[in-house]
Amino acid sequence: MKIKLTGSNGYIGGLILTELQKKGHSVSGIKRDLLYGPSTNLQKELRNTDVVINLAGAPILQRWTKKNKATIYKSRVETTHNLVKEIVELPENERPKKVVSASAIGIYKSGYSHTEKSTYFDEGFVGKVVKDWEHELTALPNDVQTIIFRLGIVFGKEAKTIQNMLLPFKLGLGGKIGSGKQAFPFIHEQDVVNAFVWATETLETSDTFNLTAPETISNKEFTHSFASELNRPAFFTVPAFALKLVFGKAASLLTESPEVSSEKLLKAGFHFKYPTIKATLQNIIVKS
Repeated sequence: MKIKLTGSNGYIGGLILTELQKKGHSVSGIKRDLLYGPSTNLQKELRNTDVVINLAGAPILQRWTKKNKATIYKSRVETTHNLVKEIVELPENERPKKVVSASAIGIYKSGYSHTEKSTYFDEGFVGKVVKDWEHELTALPNDVQTIIFRLGIVFGKEAKTIQNMLLPFKLGLGGKIGSGKQAFPFIHEQDVVNAFVWATETLETSDTFNLTAPETISNKEFTHSFASELNRPAFFTVPAFALKLVFGKAASLLTESPEVSSEKLLKAGFHFKYPTIKATLQNIIVKS
């Protein structure tokens, strides 16, 4: 198949692109400037493509200054709007047959348990970004299959989340964040890659899925599992106010989180390679 990716230079985008190429597909990235630039150039990239994978988005864990919020929003919502607009304007026989798009569990309200049927959405900045991001995809024609994955925290050897935590935990300075009671929905990078490949190659219906591991854990449980795999203690607590000093309002991404179910994805036939935090961390830490 001929496949185009937005966000192909990102961490997850690079992994997905490489895996699809290994499987024999013709895969290439769409340059970032085309997502903001003249529409004719973007349309040329999309013409006669079988599948478009949409992964564009600036890092969200940064201080939410006015400028950064605009960048975070535009990098997801504006780029998706432009992408959809050009697909719609293509002749029907030249349109992509399928769009597979990233989204985020940040759409859900923290402190509650959610399936994909939930409409109890976050009312803050993140909720607005994700809702608007997904809404842009609703304008795709009915003949274009649309699949949305709402991702949790992605773990992998090179993931920034792991890299940032590895040293303090190895030094015995790791600890839960705030109360530690908040949900901690995670997903191994290989399961993210496998899900996007599965959706690209196999899935034949439009749908939205929570892309998180089947095991539900708290931040405190993650902390103990991570420390245990490193054979280190984890007595410390990272206070919420300390995170606010560093990240401002974006600290809520670390101190609050929704609990989500991936049962729908399992019932659709997807198999997780790393369904538990133990399996996930054992794979990552052994390689580190």
